[in-house]
Amino acid sequence: MLEQDIERVLFTEEELKQRVKEIAQRIDADYAGKEPLLISVLRGSFVFMADLVREITLPCTVDFMAVSSYGGGTTSSGQVKIVKDLSEQIEGKDVLVVEDILDSGNTLSYLLKLLEARHPASIRLCTLLDKPERRTKPVAVQYTGFTIPDEFVVGYGLDYDEKYRNLPYIGILKPRVYGGE
Repeated sequence: MLEQDIERVLFTEEELKQRVKEIAQRIDADYAGKEPLLISVLRGSFVFMADLVREITLPCTVDFMAVSSYGGGTTSSGQVKIVKDLSEQIEGKDVLVVEDILDSGNTLSYLLKLLEARHPASIRLCTLLDKPERRTKPVAVQYTGFTIPDEFVVGYGLDYDEKYRNLPYIGILKPRVYGGE
């Protein structure tokens, strides 16, 4: 039923699995001898985060944050709100923020500044998707899954109106679904 709203598949389930494995291998190498704390930015990154931690072979811990800058729309409002903060302190820890998509950069720029003020030993960013055409604020990304065009994507945790997260692939949503026609 959800598939009828997909214009085309951008990344298959197999392509996602392969890329997540490659990112995990880089994280293992970069964090050798350390125990990173992975912070999933909810809700969109939960599927990516789950697959990523299963591929990482180092000891690691996880925590979750929920931030909002979209409300009910398809573009960022520019106003960032912390909906759920971390459960533990990050001071002195090697933090890896795991995000589903880097779009305008507004939310992640705000979030990274907030986390840096909590004095982690290090902080890096891992995003499954990067949409550089939409960037309005510079954000340094250490791990990127895929660079994508300025299209509205769903699946593999990403949603539109809380739907489509359960698709096993990433697809481009038909504009008629979100009023983009």
